[in-house]
Amino acid sequence: MVAPAPKIRSVSDIKSRLLQPALTSHYECHFHIPDTFPSDTQGTVKSFISKKVPVGIELTDLLTLSCSEASLPGSNLATHEMNNDFTGVTQRHAYRRLFDDRVDFTFYVNTAYTQIRVFERWMQFISGEQEAIAEQLNVSYRVVYPKSYKTTINVTKFERNLQKANTKLEYSFFNAFPISISSMPVSYDSSQLLKCTVSFTYDRYIAKNATGVISGSDTPAPSRIPGVPSNISPEQQAILNTNSIFNNSQGFDFGVSTDSAINNTSFNQFNQQTNLGVGANDLSGTTSSFA
Repeated sequence: MVAPAPKIRSVSDIKSRLLQPALTSHYECHFHIPDTFPSDTQGTVKSFISKKVPVGIELTDLLTLSCSEASLPGSNLATHEMNNDFTGVTQRHAYRRLFDDRVDFTFYVNTAYTQIRVFERWMQFISGEQEAIAEQLNVSYRVVYPKSYKTTINVTKFERNLQKANTKLEYSFFNAFPISISSMPVSYDSSQLLKCTVSFTYDRYIAKNATGVISGSDTPAPSRIPGVPSNISPEQQAILNTNSIFNNSQGFDFGVSTDSAINNTSFNQFNQQTNLGVGANDLSGTTSSFA
């Protein structure tokens, strides 16, 4: 591809494209306290926290407004190197997307220490610590089931002209939960604002704008193979795979059509045609008449 020739740009082009930078001070973080999948002994995270701190809309707004620092997530692609296709050329092909393992949020702490209490209680719920024996020297605990403490976190980045199109970017972190609370030093020196930094871990994130997911449709397009319908079932796909393997490697022909017969062929019918002797629900006693 030929590089484009240098373009003479006007001052108006520079103003419209370069003099509208995004600022770091316009954002909101939304933390959803889990209230589903209660544990046997402690209930839900919301009910467990509410024993010490009232949980409601006011707490949600407090966490949103007091979040003084946050970070937009990052990710990278894991690649596989290929050195043998072309002499002296190293090619890399992506095979997996890797997400950052955690995201940090820093909160201003009020005089009731609400922010610290919320996340301390959340982590206490996760570890299954019992208040009745918390002060004993020998304490045992059992971590609760993951579904009961994971949640979704939303970080919205916007600009001053929020009503304008394409000036909002929203990140959704799935299966997130607090994994650590950073130490908060205190001293007799000049007083400063007390801040609490909480690190959340998560499985993955998606980035959305005003029109939906940035990458396009939420549902990826199915793989299209010539002559194969796009709406076949897993059993029918298994038939196709088996037919392709034996036809290409050993020369067997099972007589399964990839155009019309595949839609009308069940797994049991396929066994009868090929005389494999493999039951639909029993794959342990496989016999074969190939010999």
